Amino acid sequence: MPDLDRDGGWLLTLDGTPQSYVDLADPTHLEFEYVQRIAHLVDTGFPAGEAVDALHLGGGALTLPRYLAATRPGSRQRVAEIDGPLMDLVGEVLPWPDGIAVQVGDAREALAQAGEATYDLVVADVFRGSRTPGHLTSVEFLRHAAAALRPGGRYAANLADGPPLAFAKAQAATVREVFEYSCLVAEPGVLRGRRYGNVMLLGSDRPLPEAELARKVAGDPFPARMVGDEELARFVRGARPVTDAEAQDSPPPPAGAFSVG
Repeated sequence: MPDLDRDGGWLLTLDGTPQSYVDLADPTHLEFEYVQRIAHLVDTGFPAGEAVDALHLGGGALTLPRYLAATRPGSRQRVAEIDGPLMDLVGEVLPWPDGIAVQVGDAREALAQAGEATYDLVVADVFRGSRTPGHLTSVEFLRHAAAALRPGGRYAANLADGPPLAFAKAQAATVREVFEYSCLVAEPGVLRGRRYGNVMLLGSDRPLPEAELARKVAGDPFPARMVGDEELARFVRGARPVTDAEAQDSPPPPAGAFSVG
């Protein structure tokens, strides 16, 4: 649907759930808060304007790949999206720039096929309906992601959970099992278990820029809080890393969590 309040703005919804927002006139405009937070990870993790090699698991309308293409010219990006007809529609209505290659297929299969130490950034933002598929939440899955990253590379996952945050805590424990350094970003109300919302998990083999990232997410229009590595250890206390044998889809959102005007 075109955004009547912003020239060039388009909203993609799937099964009534807002999925992506794209501004064709200004790809640096990031409407969704969680996309802004992933962009902060990139902007604090790599020198300004430097090209990156990125693998995006989950495509939607390719909001983040467009942002990277605009802010980091020369970046090489691959997108794995299982919904081929969706990609055909996006390509027709919202064509993407050069340097972005779209692969139709399962995200985990695409990750498993990625070469070792191939990417600077791996972003997992995959939802089946409004839930993250279980096979993308396990230690085994994250080990594929870690193998695909170069030294100093960054992993970012967009997930969603609500009280009592059991899924988010288990996912944080899973990231901590695979990556030496990790942190979590979410709005305070979500972290306190008061409501359902997005949770971003980050991992790397090198220290993350926690202080700078905390400042950036705190300054967003909808401020978020960064839970650093030490605090995250307390957050996940009692939670166990998830393996393939026990992985489940993320919990469904409560009724009315999403609405499209």
